[in-house]
Amino acid sequence: MRVERVRAVYWSATGNTDKTANTIAETLAEKLGVPLERRNFTRPSDRREPMEFDPGDLVVFAMPTYAGKLPNKMLPFVREQIHGNGALAVGVVTFGNRSYDNALAELCAVLEADGFHTVAGAAFACRHAFTDVLADGRPDWDDKRQMESFAARIADKVAGLTDIPAPVAVPGDPAAPYYVPKGTDGQPAQFLKAKPQTDLSRCTDCGACARLCPMGAINPSNVAEVPGTCIKCQCCVRKCTKHAKYFDDPAFLSHVAMLEQNFTELKENEVFL
Repeated sequence: MRVERVRAVYWSATGNTDKTANTIAETLAEKLGVPLERRNFTRPSDRREPMEFDPGDLVVFAMPTYAGKLPNKMLPFVREQIHGNGALAVGVVTFGNRSYDNALAELCAVLEADGFHTVAGAAFACRHAFTDVLADGRPDWDDKRQMESFAARIADKVAGLTDIPAPVAVPGDPAAPYYVPKGTDGQPAQFLKAKPQTDLSRCTDCGACARLCPMGAINPSNVAEVPGTCIKCQCCVRKCTKHAKYFDDPAFLSHVAMLEQNFTELKENEVFL
């Protein structure tokens, strides 16, 4: 099977999934000697039109792990507006040093249902969106080396394909429930309604948080207001150069403290071909 183009497609609220997808895709394009195109569908404006792919495409499709699966608010777009049309795909998930649980299995199943043929899958550990205590600095240079090695193996695999491959086998159950976050007391932490706060003494009203919010949840006329649905992605917190955004919900902070107490040991990346 001839690959005519590599396409990096990703949802990345804080930037690490972006880095991961593009590192893999850039290496693939170089190894296969084909053009590279990028499609970031993080912001609402990036999801206004369906995405169509071709049989000659090799798509690196990457998303982060949220509560052990894919971000549920993004699933309708991925399931309904993305059409593989026989393209080959590499399913990639990132995770914040706890576990990717069933996210990779879910992503590969969704891609197959969308008309892709999955040839590889991977889960890469990255700094947790909630805290720098978990995997700070990742993906680092060693992670990048592993991504490049993974891409080189994929290039060898697809170069040798003569027919449509069987779906890649990855661990997990696509239909499994979401992970239930817990607090330091071991009980479920209920912070579904938590929203970011704004330190008005730091905020310069630049509007970056509203422009970048993946849900369009922040009022651009008053960035201290969050009338829309917040998915706790931490985009506004991480992207604010003045450090004016923060979460103060007690249940949320208890969950973060629990993660910091129990998941500091660096996790390994896992790849499947």
